[in-house]
Amino acid sequence: MEATISSKGQITLPKDLRDQLHLQTGDRVTFLVEEDGSVRLIPKHLSIRDLRGSLPKPSRPVSLEDMDRAIEKGSAGG
Repeated sequence: MEATISSKGQITLPKDLRDQLHLQTGDRVTFLVEEDGSVRLIPKHLSIRDLRGSLPKPSRPVSLEDMDRAIEKGSAGG
């Protein structure tokens, strides 16, 4: 697939590519330039709900007191 850069530096992604990546109006993408000069386009259209279940559940519940202690320890620099 190819695209042309406009005089304003804009690129329109071909419809086939947008469809394949499930990109919709308003979605964001990130461009990563690799060491070899190639570029990766990363779709950023996931909502926070899509991330549910991606982290393991804690082995035990964390109390508010535990959270407060961790915050206090972190703000004290160690």
